[in-house]
Amino acid sequence: MRLKQYDEKDGRKVWLSRTELDLFLEQADDTETKIAFLLAARCGLRAQEIVDVTALDVIEDETVGPRVRVQDGKGGKYREIPANRDLKTTVDTFDDIRDAPAADSLVDRSTRTIQRWVRRAAQNCRAETSDAGWQFLGPHDLRRTWGTLLVEDGVEPGMIMEWGGWSDWETFRKHYLGAYSPEMERYQASKVSWLGSSNEDTQSGPATPGSNMSRSRFEKESPR
Repeated sequence: MRLKQYDEKDGRKVWLSRTELDLFLEQADDTETKIAFLLAARCGLRAQEIVDVTALDVIEDETVGPRVRVQDGKGGKYREIPANRDLKTTVDTFDDIRDAPAADSLVDRSTRTIQRWVRRAAQNCRAETSDAGWQFLGPHDLRRTWGTLLVEDGVEPGMIMEWGGWSDWETFRKHYLGAYSPEMERYQASKVSWLGSSNEDTQSGPATPGSNMSRSRFEKESPR
């Protein structure tokens, strides 16, 4: 977990590691909560976007696989985001058994409810790990984590910005790329001879070869 002080308010920004994110997702105790958490942590949706998603917005694209359509994102912008198979299967099953039209919201709750769900799950994680950093976790930190982990996996910056609905590079860089995950730090440290670590010590490091892209190269190649 990485924490950083907000510039103009109390609290901390949070970036979860991959292991911590998996632990967080395990805290969903019903299908509606699981869908909300997956939309935030695996698709990078904002809380308001989550409550607007319907079963009709979670589609199967013949070319690229499952996708989530955000019909009215921040600034009224439409976008599509790749989704994992777990989300698509969960949504299909939930839509089949619930007593509501497919055009109704999957997460029929307020954004405040989503905030409460995240806080409750974070409290469970804190109890399990004894890490006080969990107290700062909010829904937007899941989006923050999503964006940073995509960078570490070597996804092109322009593609990340398109998926996440970011049009301003400086905002994206400043507010969402403030910290790499512990796995990335371990992986990079393994390259430094005098630190005494080795590649064998970094089995939980970056998931793809592209994830060793340095921050300087990232900024150089990114759209401004």
